[in-house]
Parts: sequence; structure tokens; C-alpha cells
Amino acid sequence: MKTLVFGQTGQVARELARRLPLGVSAAFLGRDRADLSDPAACAAVIAACDADVVINAAAWTAVDKAEVEEAAALVVNGQAPGAMARACAVRGLPFLHISTDYVFDGAGDQSFEVYHPVAPLGAYGRTKLAGEQAVQAAGGRFVILRTSWVVSAHGANFVKTMLRLGAERGSLNVVADQIGGPTPAADIADALYGMAAGLLAGKPGGVQHFAGGPDCSWADFAREIMARAGLTCVVQDIPSSAYPTPAKRPLNSRLDCSGLAEFGLKRPDWRSGLDKILQELVV
Repeated sequence: MKTLVFGQTGQVARELARRLPLGVSAAFLGRDRADLSDPAACAAVIAACDADVVINAAAWTAVDKAEVEEAAALVVNGQAPGAMARACAVRGLPFLHISTDYVFDGAGDQSFEVYHPVAPLGAYGRTKLAGEQAVQAAGGRFVILRTSWVVSAHGANFVKTMLRLGAERGSLNVVADQIGGPTPAADIADALYGMAAGLLAGKPGGVQHFAGGPDCSWADFAREIMARAGLTCVVQDIPSSAYPTPAKRPLNSRLDCSGLAEFGLKRPDWRSGLDKILQELVV
């Protein structure tokens, strides 16, 4: 299976490069070769490629910055995936695209099912939803993989921030009223390869949810990071109102991942993934 991946340095793209299954090859496109701020150029790359499947692992992920630069974020998160999906549809290539729990409003305390009504709270969620809608409208074979709270040993993420602050401080205030599923990027990469193979084998695809379990708060996640890393920093619970941000975060990021069974996949345990991340970071 020849795979074309948009993205090179992000958390998921790096794990896709590290976790190539047997019999799978992949070409990774950085911003120098495929800038998502130029959707037509991205489509042209697909039109000229010899890949069997295309994965978009690139995105505008600066949630707060999107609040003041929504037009630019919309090009990257909305228009570029649509252009990619249309180019894939013309060639008959399966297209896999990563989305987010931010397409929901975060209300309630139940896990969001795939077909739950979408209602983004802010600009980032709106731009990601626009991308989902454009991919679905393209008419090709696709998987839109909504995920949440992505972590890895690479880039900037919650695990690395907690390790740094936990080593510097005796106590730390962390939001406790936002609940979701931490998701190791390595598990997302494995799922994408599995779903790509499934699409090539004739599975119908569609929108899927993929998040680590069990669900927890950011504060609980932080405590687990401290404990497993051997740090004595005490994590104290605070409400979201005590940690204001330009973009409003959903309080409920729980995702119903039951549809993964269609691809022979199951929800990963983030605690196992966290141990692997810590082993890589604390060597």
C-alpha cells in the first residue's frame, strides 16, 4: 500500500512515519512541498501522485489563535481538506482526514455519538467542521477520524508540559471540569493505517470516533502523568472559569468509539500509551 501523507512534523505525522506496517510505504509532505494555505497546490500533488491512499495529518491546531485568524484557519482546516478530497474522488483514491471533538458543543455528560448534532463553540471547531463537510461533499471514499487530547513524545502537548512544570513546582492547578479521552498519537497512526487498508478492501468508511480510554479530567490525567513519571508535584483541581482562554473549551469531550469495531479496532488505553511516551522522554 503506497500512502501519501500531508504532514511531516506534527505528532500524528511523525508517528505515521515511525509506525509503517509491513508492506506499506509512505511519502510525507511538509509545508515546503504542500502548503495547506494553498488548497489548489495540495490537490495538484494528489493529481500527480502514484499513491493508493491519501492521509491528511496536517492542520491548523492553534485553537486560541484561530479566534483572531479564523479566515486563515478556515483555508487550512476547511478548504484544503475539501480540495484534497475532491482530487482523491477524481482518482478513486481513499482519503483519510483527522478531525476533532471541538465540532461538538461539549454539553452534557454522555459520550458524543458519530451522528450527534454538531455545534462548535469557537473558530477552531467551526473550521474543522467546514473541513468535515467539504470532505463528505466530495463524493469519494473517506474516513473522517475525530479524536481528542492528542499526546506524544513530540512537539508541544499536555504530557510534555506537565513533565516540565511538575519538575519545577511543588504544586500545580489543573482544570478538572473538562472531561475527555487522552489519545496517544501512536495509536491514531496505527488506526489510520488499519482504516486505510480497510477502505482499500472495500469497507464503506465514513465518520469515526477514536479516543483513548478511560475518560478522565485534565487534572486526573495530570496526576497520572506525575505518578507514572515519579514526580511529587501535587495537582490541585480548578474549574475552567479559573483558567480563562481566548477560545472556549468544551467541558465534555467524551467520544463514543463503538464504530471502530467495523474496522476490527478498539478504543486504546491511554495509560499504556502514556507509559511508552514517558519511556521515550525520560531516557
